[in-house]
Amino acid sequence: MTSRRHDGFTLIEVMIMVVLIAILAATVLAHYGSTTKDAHSAAATYNLATLRALIETYKTHHDGVAPAALDLLTVRTNRWGTTDAADGPLELGPYVRKAPDNPLADVSVANVAKPPSAVPPTATEADAGWLYDAATGGLWLNHADYLSE
Repeated sequence: MTSRRHDGFTLIEVMIMVVLIAILAATVLAHYGSTTKDAHSAAATYNLATLRALIETYKTHHDGVAPAALDLLTVRTNRWGTTDAADGPLELGPYVRKAPDNPLADVSVANVAKPPSAVPPTATEADAGWLYDAATGGLWLNHADYLSE
């Protein structure tokens, strides 16, 4: 009996390797997907806390009055919350260079603030990253999973 020399892999060996590579790829992709979602969630929660702290600082400097719009956090204002130097010296702010984005929102509106339909909000609003109530200074993430935060 003579022995045969093998110059390659058998079909079964190749199929087993393809299955193992597919299993590894599925495991890595599933882990990567949840990591990205967790990172966006953490960034959104951090940005929310930061903006709320900036609003409270603004209120402290302006006799308890919340900014009429989140844009007022990015400019110098006077004691009465206006940007007109004729009303008084612009000695307060800016509190932040640019309002942070809501990473859970559509990119085109991630830093847009809109008033909620109810306070506290019960539903998301179209075309906004944040829900901001100027009367109370309340701020929420415009995302169904985070309206109660």
